[in-house]
Amino acid sequence: MTDWTMWLEATGALAGAGGLGYARVRAPRVYWSLVGMPVTWGRFTLSYRSTMDVCGLTVHPSGLRAFMTRNVARREVQPVPPKIRRVRGTSTGLRVTLRLPAGLEPADVMASSERLRHAWGVHSVTVVETKPGFVELRMTGYDVLRRVRMPRKARPHDLAVPVAVREDGTAFERDYCKAPMALTLGANHSGKSMYQRNLIKGLAQLPVALVGVDCKRGVEQSAFAPRLSALVTTPDDAASLLGVLVAEMEDRFDLLSRHGVSDLWELPAEARPVPVVVLVDEVAELFLISSKKDEERRERIVTALIRLAQMARAIGIYLEICGQRFGSDLGKGATMLRAQLTGRVVHRVNDKQTAEMGLADVAPDAVPAASLIPMNRPGTAVAADASGGWSKIRTPNTSREEVVAVCREFAHLVPDLPFLDPFRPYVPAPVPAAGPSLVKPRPVTE
Repeated sequence: MTDWTMWLEATGALAGAGGLGYARVRAPRVYWSLVGMPVTWGRFTLSYRSTMDVCGLTVHPSGLRAFMTRNVARREVQPVPPKIRRVRGTSTGLRVTLRLPAGLEPADVMASSERLRHAWGVHSVTVVETKPGFVELRMTGYDVLRRVRMPRKARPHDLAVPVAVREDGTAFERDYCKAPMALTLGANHSGKSMYQRNLIKGLAQLPVALVGVDCKRGVEQSAFAPRLSALVTTPDDAASLLGVLVAEMEDRFDLLSRHGVSDLWELPAEARPVPVVVLVDEVAELFLISSKKDEERRERIVTALIRLAQMARAIGIYLEICGQRFGSDLGKGATMLRAQLTGRVVHRVNDKQTAEMGLADVAPDAVPAASLIPMNRPGTAVAADASGGWSKIRTPNTSREEVVAVCREFAHLVPDLPFLDPFRPYVPAPVPAAGPSLVKPRPVTE
């Protein structure tokens, strides 16, 4: 009987160990909740003071505190680490709120993030300043970018669209109020089109006008025609469309002047025009020319894009420009336009120079990270903005059919904008699903 009990206990232990090993690979959230979080929480609690001391994140106490410790408490005066205000577990890691003592700044903690990651055995540590004197350590227990899963609460709202997941497990939002103009770069099969799909899927659910510029004969954006207010597929049509948008911009500025305001959102709701998002799929096609007669068209396109990028934010026209490469080699005006694009998203690129085109002027520290994105991680990118901050993100895999279904579902949100009527895309009627055949099949004879 004892032998059978021993064998059952051993078998149960092996099965449990095997189940945890399987969960660690196939269900990392489950493994983290059951094993990883308790172990990491304990390691963090026991080694916090010594880790902070070794990483140089402690300061000498004030004179009064040192006096009280030495003469009243009769204890040795020790350096003071940041005070723990809150520890909270999540499905992907730990969130620790720290109160910084006098003499430390958030940059000191950010510089030691790699040391903290190795000390506590987590996948990554991101430091975020929440308010003056407070920082939050966002520890990620496993690689959340390996299998992307958007947070449940991530939903489009206002002019912000969740399109990817950050390395710390939070949602990355494309917020047009914070970064009205943006540039997305990436080589072939890097996930740039997937990023655009997720962006269109989110924007389709908001009360905005979507304008597509796809000079690859519409192969990328024509499927989303039910939700587009305008779509052009040739450089000539793009020049005409951009000219119309510049004229609309000037009309909207006149509207702001009549109401005595300087921003679209200061207008009364009944007089406020609909925001317009312009999606340029391959910007290089608008800059390149094949003959001398195309130079005049190129000048019109470049001038219109620069004017929109410089001034259109105030009247609710936003640019979303995508391309494989975007630098001075495209010709006059490319660098000036890029300087106006606040948001930057760089996927895997073929050379370091392309990563520098997208990131060097806003977040130089992000260039090495963008240059090391592997080929087997499509959708992975580095997102940055003019503040100098950056993060690694990855877009979830979204099928084209899923985005088309969302565009059809929200086709009623297409606004009535007469100035875009000449560019409205043709929307074919949906083909009804084939019903059961009424013809009796003929028997097969040999």
